[in-house]
Amino acid sequence: AAERIGEAGGRADYLGYSMGGRLCLHLALAHPGTVRRLVLVSATAGIEDPEARAARRQADDQLASELEASGDVAAFVARWLASPLFATLPSDRGFPDARATNTAAGLASSLRQCGTGNQDDLWPRLPELPMPVLVVAGEADEKYAALARRMAGAIPDAQLALLEGAGHACHLEQPGRFVSLVATFLA
Repeated sequence: AAERIGEAGGRADYLGYSMGGRLCLHLALAHPGTVRRLVLVSATAGIEDPEARAARRQADDQLASELEASGDVAAFVARWLASPLFATLPSDRGFPDARATNTAAGLASSLRQCGTGNQDDLWPRLPELPMPVLVVAGEADEKYAALARRMAGAIPDAQLALLEGAGHACHLEQPGRFVSLVATFLA
């Protein structure tokens, strides 16, 4: 997936949120000459512990199997958006109708192939990133704010931005502040 993103975008600035951030991080490490600047939003460099990574793969596979068995994408989306990860996201900003246009097969495939459990542990490779990187997270998302702090500390040319009053979907919760922050970084 990271290779395809790079092929489609070519040499450019890349911004990725959550799974998209993980994919952009993979691209930046595999092809640093392709990524001029990188913005990672509510992302992680992977799960370090192999047993925890395997458990996550198993949990994602189970969730994918349940989705395939029910075929009920709307219920899956409602359950996903009701998770603690999105507790601070206003209901009008979760775009459940747009998300419900996905297919059960497509979402199941995404869980199985692009879940964090299938991602390489990239933590040891973060110091290899040569480009400027903006690491963004919502301050109210304690897990990802801590991951953002850690990533920014490991990347040589990184800036950290924690958006006050925002959670995991900080770009949707504080869109004006988020756009201003990114525009300033990319200017």
